[in-house]
Amino acid sequence: MAGGSSEPGRTVTSKVLAILEAFEKSRGALSLTDIAEKSGLPLSTAYRLVSELTDWGLLSREPSGRYHLGIRLWELAQNTGRQLRDAARPYVQDLFSLTGETAHLAVRAGHEVLYIDRVYGSKRVPRASRVGGRLPMHATAVGKVILAFEEDWVRDAYLNRQLERHTAHTHVDPKKLAAELALIREQGYATTLEEVRLGSCSIAVPVFHTGRIGASIGLVLPTNQAATMTRHLPVLRGIAGQIERATARIPLETLLGSHVAGTD
Repeated sequence: MAGGSSEPGRTVTSKVLAILEAFEKSRGALSLTDIAEKSGLPLSTAYRLVSELTDWGLLSREPSGRYHLGIRLWELAQNTGRQLRDAARPYVQDLFSLTGETAHLAVRAGHEVLYIDRVYGSKRVPRASRVGGRLPMHATAVGKVILAFEEDWVRDAYLNRQLERHTAHTHVDPKKLAAELALIREQGYATTLEEVRLGSCSIAVPVFHTGRIGASIGLVLPTNQAATMTRHLPVLRGIAGQIERATARIPLETLLGSHVAGTD
């Protein structure tokens, strides 16, 4: 895409990223005015860049004139964590088959967990995320497990941040959360109860790679099953071991992608 930046401090790349970011938290299509406002760009600049992104297939224009993310962007995104997803997919499917519950696989991406794969159960459980979606580590079972087994400095840096409260049940006190993470390391699994969405609970175990935490695999269940969800631990741990063996010979950075596996 051509053109220099007429706005000091903002490159063309930063403007394009701002446009794509405008869609990150928007469920529906956006008008050109919406995109300009959310990206902080002049309408003329937004029009030019949106037109180029549409030509590239990264955005798609509806007959109404509104825009949504294009299929080409989805195709490119499928390469994120692809080796891990491809290697783990049969085992995520097995986890669902053996439990009948929504099963998912996640990795750390900065201060959040990124959902690499998910198989949905038929039970009505509030959905907080989707494949390719992100959530804070402290509010999810998969995130807590990853955080618990991360390096000390990563954990300390995370606990020094302002922790977002999703519901009244989200654990946001740094000292109490640090104690919870220590318990998770000791017992080898994490649970949550309505910390992201009311009506759901979750349980997760770590997936290691050459002695390091690589990912986490877990289940999401209705809240009324919270008292009995630890019954799934033998299956979760067995599946985690299968994924560890299936991915042992693939370098972690290759497996996850450098931007995912990094310690930013």
